[in-house]
Amino acid sequence: MKTRQRRYPIDEIARRGTELYESQIRSVVESSNDGRICCIDIETGDFALADDSLEASDVLITKNPDAQIWCTRVGRVAVDKLGFHSITERP
Repeated sequence: MKTRQRRYPIDEIARRGTELYESQIRSVVESSNDGRICCIDIETGDFALADDSLEASDVLITKNPDAQIWCTRVGRVAVDKLGFHSITERP
């Protein structure tokens, strides 16, 4: 099995992914996919939507095994939560 290699620095992947999402994809997906993950191949502009990033990435990798993928959560600022949680928030 071939190991996938990143060909761009992280900041370039983020810049290109954000640019594609804002200019071509947001208007297509945002109204009916709030909270879902959108993964974008930054070289081809192909994108996939799923409930998690692994599932969406797999769709792109099936199409192009060497896809350079950037992910965002539709309608949100970040894909996942980071940081601390209050003790009262824990179950």
